[in-house]
This record gives sequence, C-alpha cells and structure tokens, in this order.
Amino acid sequence: MKEWTEIPDIELFSDGGAEPNLGKGGFGVILSYKGRQKEFFEGYKLTTNNRMELMGVIFGLEQLKTKSKVQVYTDSKYVINGITKGWAKKWKKNGWERKKNIKAINSDLWDKLLNAISEHIVEFNWVKGHSGHIENERCDTLANYGINSKELNQDIGYEPNETHNNQNSSTNSTFTKKNKTKIENAGDACRKCGESVVKKAPKKRKIKTNQSYYFEYYLFCPSCKTMYMTEGGKREIVNENRLFE
Repeated sequence: MKEWTEIPDIELFSDGGAEPNLGKGGFGVILSYKGRQKEFFEGYKLTTNNRMELMGVIFGLEQLKTKSKVQVYTDSKYVINGITKGWAKKWKKNGWERKKNIKAINSDLWDKLLNAISEHIVEFNWVKGHSGHIENERCDTLANYGINSKELNQDIGYEPNETHNNQNSSTNSTFTKKNKTKIENAGDACRKCGESVVKKAPKKRKIKTNQSYYFEYYLFCPSCKTMYMTEGGKREIVNENRLFE
C-alpha cells in the first residue's frame, strides 16, 4: 500500500459559463502538478452557467489517472456549497429531490461529481471571480475559447424543460420556455450560485427628472450578493414629488 506522501498533490482550477444563460456554454480547466500545468477547454451548443461550472470540475477530476490529493479552486459558490454543505449527497439520498416533489436540478452532473470526488481526496476552495486571480482569469479565458469554438458539443444531460427553481412555474407567467433563468420571486435560485434570493427594499433616494418609474423592492442573493431588479418590484411614478417624503 502506498504511503500518504506518495499520493500526488494536484491543483485544479476551473471556470465555466454560458452566453446567454441559457445559451452557448464553455468551461476552462487548469491542472497543476509540481509547477507543470495543463490547460483544457470545451464548448457546448445549449447549456447553463451552473452546468458549465459543474462540468469543468468533473472534467478536471476525470483527467487524473491515479488517486490524488486535489485542491479545487472555483468562483462558483453553487458548486462549492453543493458539496461542502452536503446538498448533493442529501439530494442523491432523497432520490434526487431537493424537496418533496421538487426535482434537484443538474442531478446528472451532481452524481458524476460525487463519483469523481470519491476517487480522490478533494478539498474545495472559493476564489472571487474577475479579481485578478491568475489561474481563475486564465480559466475564464479558456471557457470563452470553448464558447466561441467552431465545434460545439451537445450537452446531452441538459433537460430544456427544467427550471432553475422548479417551483411557482405554474403561476409565474413570465417564466417562459425561452428563458428558464428569469428571477421573479423571493426563494428563486440565484443564477450565479444557486442560493435562494430574498426580497429587499432599496435605499430611499430622490426621483430624477423625467424618471417614470422606481423599484419598490429588488431580489438579492445573500451568498454572492447579486441583485435582480424585477417587473414585480417596478412601480410607475404618479406624483414624483411625494414618493419619498
């Protein structure tokens, strides 16, 4: 049996995205071992941001031919939280249901990721995207190479009829087949990290000249701090001189 010290130490950097989301997608991966690096990227015809984030990490792990100690670096809290908070294991245990009668999204990739992790000793690390992190920035570039590739793969596991939250779809008339990622209600899953968004009221401010509407509230992701301005929160200005008195 090999000693602990003989297990290789690998750094895996990954980034992914779709333009638009849902649309053409790609991921970029860097594997680093003893200062040597290998780069990979792939592109897909129709997919989502979260699927590309997941697929990048899975792809990187699947390149390793021997059991390794792997430090995974990604700017996707969706991926990190799904593993470190035990969401994916719980969903799998529950037959890939996030809640009763609510299907877990991207279950095919979560299953692949859990299987890939089981082959290694893996630790996940979050890095802030677009903040000058060298490998993360390079992976972003590689992901764009994939998106703009002339030869795009088919994301076979992607199910076009899935929504990102699988709830309120019957009552949300703006949640159309064309745009599955529209954020409209508190509790919807953030497009960037998958956390449930909450409703917040903006700071009071003076109405600008010729302004015809304002937002009574917006939706906010407490995890990655993304803001969503919605039609439901929009209010037409009737008497702009008295709105914020």
